Amino acid sequence: MIPPHIKALILDMDGVIWKADAPIGDLPATFKRIRERGLKFVFATNNGTKTQAEYQEKLAKLGVEVETNQIVTSAMGAGFLLAQKHPKGTKIFMIGEAGLRLALEERGYEILGVENAQAAEAVIIGIDREINFQKMAEATLLVRSGAPFYSTNGDTTFPTPRGEIPGSGAWFSVIVTATGVEPIIAGKPAPYLMELSLAKLGASKAETLVVGDRLETDIAAGQAVGCPTALVLSGVSTKAQAERWRPQIDLIADDLAGLVG
Repeated sequence: MIPPHIKALILDMDGVIWKADAPIGDLPATFKRIRERGLKFVFATNNGTKTQAEYQEKLAKLGVEVETNQIVTSAMGAGFLLAQKHPKGTKIFMIGEAGLRLALEERGYEILGVENAQAAEAVIIGIDREINFQKMAEATLLVRSGAPFYSTNGDTTFPTPRGEIPGSGAWFSVIVTATGVEPIIAGKPAPYLMELSLAKLGASKAETLVVGDRLETDIAAGQAVGCPTALVLSGVSTKAQAERWRPQIDLIADDLAGLVG
């Protein structure tokens, strides 16, 4: 199904490769086919909870061997975004997990906890499975006082085998409601992950297919940077929604295996 002019793939993970810990289809066979076709690929995910090494390990357990530099996360996009706006050493109040912490520390930022959050010069929020009232209260107070406000991504839900659960966008909506301030988004549909991915691939936009399961993030991001796009129906968005989407999507498939052929 993939046209012959396509030389590279930018692949989402959640909803394309897996749902939580459950693989979608026969991943070893699918990636064997991808490699047989000579397609270069990177993973670009709005989920910034894990580090590149943790994602590499998770993929390996599912039979997909990749290098760490083939993985781009919204946490890395956040580091890329903040580096354009804040110098090294800036104090950041972070609501998030290991992936976001590492990405920010690698950029030279000082991460503050709730005990010294008042000293923060900026606020960033991602998925945090240890989120609590105190973290949200400190973030709200900082944003209300004028601290710049960022988020790894705006996904309102996060796919699991049992269904959709609250994503980063759902959590930061609490702060938006309390402050009237919208965060600057690092992940898809913003261009940062696409730009990082294209640089790693060394491929042109015209020959790079962006593959995702969510119209308003994956597909919108690919279209925004001028790449052809493919929606797989193994995650969030439906075929009916895809057929109504404009600009028109280049390819629609049941899953990644069906797309690769």
